[in-house]
Amino acid sequence: MLDGTLGKDCWYRGNFEFRLELFGGAQFLPRTEWVMGLTPHLRYCFATGTRWIPYIDGGAGVSATSIREPDLGGVFQFNLQAAVGVQRYVTDTVAVTVQAGYFHMSSADIYKPNNGVNCVTGMAGVTFFF
Repeated sequence: MLDGTLGKDCWYRGNFEFRLELFGGAQFLPRTEWVMGLTPHLRYCFATGTRWIPYIDGGAGVSATSIREPDLGGVFQFNLQAAVGVQRYVTDTVAVTVQAGYFHMSSADIYKPNNGVNCVTGMAGVTFFF
């Protein structure tokens, strides 16, 4: 957590968190390609006073990929991410997490073509806090 509770008496009461995401993935159609990247994120967690904590999340980072024409023109790319989700804490340090998001990758015109890659993402898992 980056700060104390914001909006103590408001509906948006919560805290900002910083997280760093290292990711990897693949494209399977029209051909198999790879992607990996590193993205710092800023997450706002709403303080509900219960074990259910909804959040909004956004990040901007760098990526490397083998995806090429007609979408991308080179290995180095930037990525932008946005998501909404909810965590259900089962203990003070373990939560079940469900999230839906958006992922965009492009080169900011460093390479041509620069049509970009856009994805809707989903995630379900267990989150450990330490």
